Amino acid sequence: MDDPRRDDVISFSIALADDALILGQRIAEWVSCAPSLEEELALANVALDHIGRARLLYAHACTLAGDGRSEDAIAFLRDGRAYTNLLINELPRGDFAFTMVRQFLVDAFNARYFVALAAGAEAGLAAVAAKAVKECAYHVRRSRDWMLRLGDGTQESHGRTQRAADALWGYTAELFEPAACETRLISAGLVPDRAAFADAWRADVQQTFAQATLVTPKTTWRITGGRDGLHSEHLAPLLAQMQFLQRAYPGAQW
Repeated sequence: MDDPRRDDVISFSIALADDALILGQRIAEWVSCAPSLEEELALANVALDHIGRARLLYAHACTLAGDGRSEDAIAFLRDGRAYTNLLINELPRGDFAFTMVRQFLVDAFNARYFVALAAGAEAGLAAVAAKAVKECAYHVRRSRDWMLRLGDGTQESHGRTQRAADALWGYTAELFEPAACETRLISAGLVPDRAAFADAWRADVQQTFAQATLVTPKTTWRITGGRDGLHSEHLAPLLAQMQFLQRAYPGAQW
């Protein structure tokens, strides 16, 4: 692999890892305060799936870079503008309905995308994706079940779920917008084009929303910029908490 293409794979691997790490951290915030013990364990496991995926992707980037950086250095020693996660992943966890709607919207994309990435030509990314495929299938099945339970549940749960969908909808456009480095990898045939999954994703979402007696938002507002390091006010406090130990005690090991 020539250097320009290698650099693009490194950047894209880190972007996917940032997605997984930040979302995993948000999901983990439910530990100790989930609606039930069973749900707390389930959320903890989903969070660990995402964080484990982030580690594999950071490790792939480190191997390609060969500059001495470690997974921990990339995850914990960068400032907010250096993160390239999608904005939907960094939003505060909100109430349980908000968390489940976000999970479903992201899971419905990941369940299709990682299958395609696993069949891609970039061997390192394909290997990580292959390990993630079963997790993604479980995640979307679980979050879809919660959409149905909450949307077609009580008046209170329905209202909270609909409000969450309305609040999150404008962030979903970014799921289908490749970053510059990703666009070059798509053109080289190394990774799938995320834009190609938009119609199938929308069909999946609309079907689930209809079954959950929810209205698919028709709003046209959209917020993007995460892949360019342009983040909301919510990322910095999350990083301050997440990075405290490594920044206070550089190189600390258990």
